[in-house]
Amino acid sequence: MRTETAGTAGFCFGVQRAVALVEQEAQRGGIVCTLGPIIHNETVTRRLAGMGVTVIDTPEEAPRGSRVVIRAHGVPLSVTRRMEALGIPYLDATCPFVAKVHRIVAGVPPDTVVMVAGDPEHPEVKGITGHCRGPFLVAQTGSELEKAVLSLENFHKQSYILVAQTTFNRQEWEKTVFSAKKVCTKLRIFDTICKATVVRQDEADRLSRRADMMVVIGGRHSSNTRKLFDICSANCPTLLVEEPGELSLHRERLLQASFIGITAGASTPACIIKEVQQTMSRMDNISNDMTFEEMLEQSFKSTYNGEKVTGIVTGIKPNEIFVDIGTKHAGFVPVSELSEDPSVKPEDIVKVGDEIELLVVRVNDVEGTAMCSKKRLDQAAGFEKVMSAGETGEVLTGIVTEVIKGGILVLTSGIKVFVPASQSGVPRDGDLNVLLRKEVSFKILETNRQRRRALGSISAVLRAQREELAKAFWEAVEVGKVYTGVVKSITNFSVFVDLGGVDGRIGMTDLTWLRVKHPSEVVKVGDTVTVTVKDVDMENKKVSLIYKKSEDNPWEVIKTQHEVGDVVTVKIMSITAFGAFAQIIPGIDGLIHISQIARERVEKVADKLSVGDVVEAKITELDYDKKRASLSIKALLADREAADEAANVAAVEEELPTEA
Repeated sequence: MRTETAGTAGFCFGVQRAVALVEQEAQRGGIVCTLGPIIHNETVTRRLAGMGVTVIDTPEEAPRGSRVVIRAHGVPLSVTRRMEALGIPYLDATCPFVAKVHRIVAGVPPDTVVMVAGDPEHPEVKGITGHCRGPFLVAQTGSELEKAVLSLENFHKQSYILVAQTTFNRQEWEKTVFSAKKVCTKLRIFDTICKATVVRQDEADRLSRRADMMVVIGGRHSSNTRKLFDICSANCPTLLVEEPGELSLHRERLLQASFIGITAGASTPACIIKEVQQTMSRMDNISNDMTFEEMLEQSFKSTYNGEKVTGIVTGIKPNEIFVDIGTKHAGFVPVSELSEDPSVKPEDIVKVGDEIELLVVRVNDVEGTAMCSKKRLDQAAGFEKVMSAGETGEVLTGIVTEVIKGGILVLTSGIKVFVPASQSGVPRDGDLNVLLRKEVSFKILETNRQRRRALGSISAVLRAQREELAKAFWEAVEVGKVYTGVVKSITNFSVFVDLGGVDGRIGMTDLTWLRVKHPSEVVKVGDTVTVTVKDVDMENKKVSLIYKKSEDNPWEVIKTQHEVGDVVTVKIMSITAFGAFAQIIPGIDGLIHISQIARERVEKVADKLSVGDVVEAKITELDYDKKRASLSIKALLADREAADEAANVAAVEEELPTEA
């Protein structure tokens, strides 16, 4: 026979969380109770009982000094209030999706009718209705809900909300919504079916349509398991089993099917799913005339702590992956044992069907499980690689996973290597967080095999890289060559640019055509700039650079804009004893000599002009060779007076009488 197991089979998030919470409390010691079975699965209940966890039905049954864990299905609000009144410490393991329904119904006004689509006898539904502040009704089908609403007094005037048990059948929910819309005029609908439930039911539906027969694993009291059974039964013959031993009762039916699909309720442990798979496999092998020795070996093959095994990935969940390690044990790898990186997702590392090397960490023969680790096997190989790199000088790569006191931790081949801040390549007092989550290359400076520690250096690799770049630079550099670099530092009179292994200097006169007080007015540290080589000192390994561009030369620009005789608006930039300098265009200041400020004699320039004044003047000189310009306000005034006088003469002539 051929079998296929649904990828969503087994513990859901809420069940996993609830069981883990109880296990943690049991390990802490003391008396631990669960208010009702933590989940609907007898195997899990028996295992927890073996850890000393007892099941109570009411808060009053809690022994003195005990801690009570609220089941995943949740409880009515009155129950938690009773525990608080009795002074009983409790932990809430209610599934977050169920708790969301509690918040919805608790926030409804008391005059609104809460309608719950679900089983009225199910503990989850009892918990939901126990949070309602007003009237409510529960219905398992659309027709039930319709009858219940019509039986209410003044039903057409009421306001309603509709929610669902988180494991409610999706197809039945759609029918229920349709019925509710028919009879309720003031209606708000909240689709509270757990998305994991929807995915699980959809997958079971698709699988059962392809299979000759389905096996549904789970507790008979489990609502979501019964829903899966109903869905699969509509498509093909279906068996519902709680434990692997029940399969023997249906051996003949199973052997007649060529393709069997397997799914499981949200409260079914992985170990039971694994045992069902192995039991069915043994049935098939027996039917194919296996030898007694082969059957014996298949039945008793085991494993032990520390064994290196090869596993096939059979399932992936957010918190663990399931693997077939070829023994009677159900193998699994917690996400914490999958990778050293705490942020990694299982699906980013493996996929179903992958073959991976693992180390068996803990075998539990009672549960039939074997916890394995990929991380620890990787660490063993990674440790040897790091130790070897310390001897050979090999450059390693890794991801910066943490910033800690004094440095960073780099993860490489499953091993964390400490890199001190001084070896990180980040400047003194710089922020090491800029390296977080980035891939870096480094060398191993020191190792301690006994303490399993290693010290690395990113700076050593960067230095080696810069030396190689510098060598290539000096072999190719020449005056006039253009480079792109990054501004590394700025002083009062210079800018230093990293050209890749070599730092070049830009002097103030080569930085800009404009007059600036400081280089930072032109560029900033970190800017990417294009520069031209001005001079090369091969002996001292120094290179001078030019940043300013010839096309930006203001003396070339002014040729296209102005000529001698033009009247321009200028700004007074500075004042001297012999005159004032005014900006014609950025980069060119013209001198207004004291004798050219006014028609009358000027004793002191400041009596007529101030820095910042904007005035009009006439360009009287543009000496491109000496880079000198002269301006005159006096000449402009003379021109205007002459123009005014000419205008007055013309006006007088027009008024004179003409000869007859």
